[in-house]
Amino acid sequence: MACSQSKGTSIKDAIKQWEEANGKSVAEETVVKLIGKLPPIEKMDAALSQLAHVEQLSLSTNCIEKIGNLNGFSNLKILSLGRNNIKSLAGLDPVAGTLEELWISYNNLDKLKGIEVLQKLKVFFCSNNKLADWKQIELLRQLPALESVVLMGNPIQEKHAESGDWTQLIMEKLPQIKKIDGKPIVRGGEEESEEAAE
Repeated sequence: MACSQSKGTSIKDAIKQWEEANGKSVAEETVVKLIGKLPPIEKMDAALSQLAHVEQLSLSTNCIEKIGNLNGFSNLKILSLGRNNIKSLAGLDPVAGTLEELWISYNNLDKLKGIEVLQKLKVFFCSNNKLADWKQIELLRQLPALESVVLMGNPIQEKHAESGDWTQLIMEKLPQIKKIDGKPIVRGGEEESEEAAE
């Protein structure tokens, strides 16, 4: 989606549109999706506080540049910000204690600084960004609960996909991962132990 210079849809207006379309109040909902607004949402503004009770929030396919205003989101488990213009993971601290899934593919991330606060994160979808060096990927080591990552379409993945060693390198660098780019990882020794247990 092209981000134009015209005034974007505010969070307040997007919530109002959602309520009109669904015929109910967001106050009762645990899942709210404000996806692909026209004109697109450009800011995670203070009106987000109306959604602080939700467990899943999607603001995908908009023109958001910064993560913000997540204070008070004490139940948020899934945050979907794919297809925006986000350049940094700063702003996630308020949801560090609850967030289990972060979907942030198709953005402009070249660094993952800020991810380390998400100690409960299990799923990290970050395909089609601008990650180009291992230092950034290695920050994911600091996430003990992380099980599944999607990193396809980043310069670092494309470079190693050609040489065929991408999955192997991820297994070495992120020993806690069980699934990479949608495929389950089978580490040496696991098959034998499963057979022995039967």
